[in-house]
This record gives sequence, structure tokens and C-alpha cells, in this order.
Amino acid sequence: MTALSVNLNKVAVLRNSRGGREPDVLRAARTCLAAGAHGLTVHPRPDARHIRADDVLALAALTRQAGVEFNLEGNPFAPPRPGYPGFLALCAQARPAQATLVPDSDAQLTSDHGFDFSGELGPLREHIAALKALGCRVSLFVDAGAPQLERAAALGADRIEIYTGPYAEAFAAGTPAAELARCAETARRAQAVGLGVNAGHDLNQANLGPFLHAVPGVLEVSIGHALIGEALYAGLAATVAAYRRIVEAAPA
Repeated sequence: MTALSVNLNKVAVLRNSRGGREPDVLRAARTCLAAGAHGLTVHPRPDARHIRADDVLALAALTRQAGVEFNLEGNPFAPPRPGYPGFLALCAQARPAQATLVPDSDAQLTSDHGFDFSGELGPLREHIAALKALGCRVSLFVDAGAPQLERAAALGADRIEIYTGPYAEAFAAGTPAAELARCAETARRAQAVGLGVNAGHDLNQANLGPFLHAVPGVLEVSIGHALIGEALYAGLAATVAAYRRIVEAAPA
């Protein structure tokens, strides 16, 4: 069954917009796990616009206690600064089960593209090796149909995460077939060279089921923005439970 990892960034956005501790990220995390989430995801940005380094450490402790996976996302090349020790240093402190590397810049509102596997990849290889030495499974954020995707395996990565934003846009427009086919082909290419397949970005209750039925062997989806938005209407526990039913209904 595909694992459901809930991204808690948007809970932290709401907290930070007012200051203080509410809504409480740890309480939201516990609610998600109690409702059936298989794990938790956060993507701390260097500017601490949502999840902060202290949140990462608290969530790492919670997931270890609960016996579930913690997925930490970030750009390994972003330099450290006050309040943000750098991605590798944060992973060394938190020891997440999975480190998902994303090539985003500080100015990006959200992650919107995957790695380019052309050219010199030595620095990326070094970061992957350092993370694996910490005991982290390493996943690389990739575009559907990415050229030279197979190089991810040679770099030492364990998985890819397919960027599903274009699929979600096509689904909303009523024309998902071409993007679904690209995602499915990308998954097969990755699996052919021994890479596991994750997926994420703009997945929601409407488009997740069709995606999982069309794309083979998806091991994990991380969902945050849509899930937290839907939870404003239905409640957090009920929304997580609804997503859990969707992944349970998908092909094994």
C-alpha cells in the first residue's frame, strides 16, 4: 500500500502569521498520526517562513516515539544562516528516515521543478553520500519525463519523488491523460534502475486516486497544502482518514 505522509508546513504558516504557539504543530502531528497517517513530512526553509529548526527536532522525537517515518525535505546547497544550520546539519540532528532533496531557491514560493541531471553532479553525489552515512534514505525531487533520470541511481539515491504539480493542473482542467502517462513512464524508468518512487505536490482527494491507479508502484505520497485546506471544512482527523481510505483503495 502507498504510504501517506502528511506535510505540516501550512500549520506552521498559520502559527507564524500571528506569532505564539497556536495552532500547535505537534498537536496537529499527533492528530494526523492518530487518524492513520503513516508518517510526517516538513520542508524547513532557510527563512523560517513556516517550519523552524526547533519544530524539526520536536517532530523527529515524536516520530521516533510513535515508530513512524519522518521525511525531511530541503535544498542541500542552501547555505546556513541564523536559525537555519543548513540541511545536512539539520538532518544530522534530526536523523529523519528519509531526506528528500529539492532544488528550490530562497525566493521560491513553493517547490516547482525537479533536479536537472545533465552536467556535473559531483556535489549532489557528495550530499547524498553524507546523508546516507547518517542513515537517511535519500529521495530526489524530479520532473515527470526528466531527461537522464537514470543518473539518479548512479548518484546513490534510493528513490525519486515525482513533482505532480503539472498533473494536478491538468486534472483540474479536465485533461489529465498526457500528464498521467508521463508520470507512469517516469515511474517505470526509475523502477527499471532500482529506484523507489514517491510523489507529491498539489495532490488532493479528487486527483490522488486516479494518480495511484495509473502510476505503478508509488511507495509514498506527501500531501500538505490541499489536505490542510480541506481540513478547514471537514476537520483534520476526518480529512486524514479520507486520504487513508484513498491510498488503501489503490492497487498494491
